[in-house]
Amino acid sequence: MSISPPPQGQLVRSLTLFAAFMLTVSSVIGSGIYKKVAPMSVELLSPTLVILCWVLAGLITLCGALSNAEIASMLADSGGEYVYYRKIYNRFFAFLYGWTSFTVIRSASLASIAYVFSQSFHALVPLPELPETIASFSLFGVFTPFHNFGVKGLTIGLIIILTIINYRGLKGGEGLSRYVLILVTAVIALIVILGLTIGGGSWQNIQADATGYTDLPWYDTGFIQAMFAALLAAFWAYEGWATTGYLGGEIHNPNRNLPLALVFGVLFVMGVYVIVNFTYLYVLPIDQIVEVGKTQNTIAAVVVVQHILGSPGVLFISILIILTTFGATNTTALMPPRLYYAMAKEGMFFQSAAFIHPRFNTPSKAFVIQAAWASVLVLSGSFDQLTDMLVFASFIFYGATALGVFILRYRMPDAPRPYKAWGYPVVPALFILFCVALVVITLIGKPREALLGLGLMLTGVPFYWYWTSGKDSK
Repeated sequence: MSISPPPQGQLVRSLTLFAAFMLTVSSVIGSGIYKKVAPMSVELLSPTLVILCWVLAGLITLCGALSNAEIASMLADSGGEYVYYRKIYNRFFAFLYGWTSFTVIRSASLASIAYVFSQSFHALVPLPELPETIASFSLFGVFTPFHNFGVKGLTIGLIIILTIINYRGLKGGEGLSRYVLILVTAVIALIVILGLTIGGGSWQNIQADATGYTDLPWYDTGFIQAMFAALLAAFWAYEGWATTGYLGGEIHNPNRNLPLALVFGVLFVMGVYVIVNFTYLYVLPIDQIVEVGKTQNTIAAVVVVQHILGSPGVLFISILIILTTFGATNTTALMPPRLYYAMAKEGMFFQSAAFIHPRFNTPSKAFVIQAAWASVLVLSGSFDQLTDMLVFASFIFYGATALGVFILRYRMPDAPRPYKAWGYPVVPALFILFCVALVVITLIGKPREALLGLGLMLTGVPFYWYWTSGKDSK
């Protein structure tokens, strides 16, 4: 006697262009806008170079979005790059991307943004810590799961809460992200206005370099390594824009609206980041921001607003960061399960992830799997370790998407392209070269994070062999 499978729902095209744009922006603006100026200042020791780095990272991200948008306009569907790679390359490469998104990129992104939420909460209400004898415990001399455990515990709790919200429906999660983003954008604008008017800043702060700064030519090895280390931090702040592609099966007219949401979303974020980080460096001398970068659980934006508004400013900015990272964590949790759902439907992920809840019309079990692994990553490392690892892995696949523009132009020259990459072939080619350079320099400059990312990526190989054994592997 056969057992009938449980009833399933279906994904619904309920997102407009504006909703997709808002999700793109809210998936990007998170912790980086408050925190990453400090490690960037540690690397570059120059306000001018830090601002230049934000602009450069934004332009490079825009090149990636322009390339991604052409592919999205042709192949838009639930699963984003997984669907693209399946058609551009082959099943194995598509799987490798999906598995890396699960083990490194998207789960670590979820863990990292939630981590800053908890750090901000900790600034308001100190969280309990475990005794030093337990907190100092390490695995293999690398992982310290019980260190900073109060922050890590709240981080895991937030992941669980937002998983429940998104488990119960797309509209609820999308609406939450939209309202939080509108509030956060308004308050960020207020910070900029106050910082540039009554913040006590000066152009001298923008012009004065930090103690220990050495003027090096752009081709010097030391300058290149410092710039790429700073770019790695900036790219974390820009990370997340491509996840909107996971919702291709739930967007109205995705071949038109998805690329528009990507491009205009990145442009908006770039403008916000440059203005806000200019304000930080205008208000405080870079030496003070460098000191922030050397202190655990201290956030640059909190120090800047405290300088502007005094102690009440700490409460103000901490609440703002809590709201921002809450919204960004929600958006980050919302999108990737659509990717795991697409993989599971093809038999290349845990089969339960292919289940669509009959009432909520969401990949509900994929949400549970994601939350479990993201919680493990929270325990495994610090915020900066997680973000460097996921940016390194992300740019391997960002480059592959840009290369796909060339492959499809050659293989399918007459296929309809609702959107064509601006600046082709120069813009996609430059973006590919940059991706290669970032991957190589990260391997040299941050081998722990790079090798950990590669190691987690390669753990997918035996799973691929198991899930595809006996199948056509084309």
